[in-house]
Amino acid sequence: MDFLDFEKPIVELERRIEELKLTNTDANTAIELDDEIFRLQKKCESLTKKIFGNLSEWQIAQLARHPLRPKSIQVIEAISDNFQELHGDRMYADDAAIISGLAKIKGRSVMFIAQEKGANTNEKMRRNFGMPRPEGYRKALRIMKLAEKFHIPVVTIIDTPGAFPGIGAEERGQSEAIARNLFTLASLRTPIINLVLGEGGSGGALAIGMGDKLIMLEYSIYSVISPEACSSILWRTPDESEKAAEAMGISSDRLNKLGLIDEIIEEPLGGFHRNPEETYISIRESIINSLQKIESIEPETLLEQRRARYKAIGEFNEN
Repeated sequence: MDFLDFEKPIVELERRIEELKLTNTDANTAIELDDEIFRLQKKCESLTKKIFGNLSEWQIAQLARHPLRPKSIQVIEAISDNFQELHGDRMYADDAAIISGLAKIKGRSVMFIAQEKGANTNEKMRRNFGMPRPEGYRKALRIMKLAEKFHIPVVTIIDTPGAFPGIGAEERGQSEAIARNLFTLASLRTPIINLVLGEGGSGGALAIGMGDKLIMLEYSIYSVISPEACSSILWRTPDESEKAAEAMGISSDRLNKLGLIDEIIEEPLGGFHRNPEETYISIRESIINSLQKIESIEPETLLEQRRARYKAIGEFNEN
């Protein structure tokens, strides 16, 4: 299905409107049908505003995973020009769950590193549903260092349920690859912009998600663990996912209130997939504005600010 449970009333109204438009060919009834279509359109708009104006954390999590939500490669192609993908980690393999490469945004060179889930069944299988393996993170590491060498700002796009937990990935050093990326991001002498596109899950997201500015789309999520996994640990069942999502506070709004993110990009009524073109423009402008603010900062100052930013998150006591 291309809609979520809470979207069903909206979809039913939209289908009724489309049916009326297709049957609106008789001149004798055209005026009556036009009036009915207009009335239903107003009702649909009102219902959409009501539903999306009161979404729970769990519903936002579902929206972040919406089957029609644009993926990273679509965003890169829409907001940039001349994207040249760079492949492989030069050690083991080319992980399709991570895409990376050079592009220009309004004439400005940037290096993209993004997690890609895939848009159809074959692509999802090839991309491993956006769950990178160690070679994916090592490819990202190689691209980070390349960007630093040529003084190119890095833009990372986060959209993953988490790092792949398979035996092969563990054997090839999944945790070490993530830790090394974090260590490198903390000392990378070039601007880093992080954009949470849909789902930002656990260390798998954080491995490319540490930078100078964190931007989230309105209906994206960022969390240390998925609601389902949290529910399974705390309640010994995945059935309490809704309660877990509410307790964790995974939405952009909740994270913004805690001061953990820098900017929220508003989505069209009904979500990103309802009007991608409008959201692409907002994403492009947000990235350009962010780069203009931080590109003039000296590398040493940039590193100090980046490290201070993460040190200020949370509190701990040492006994």
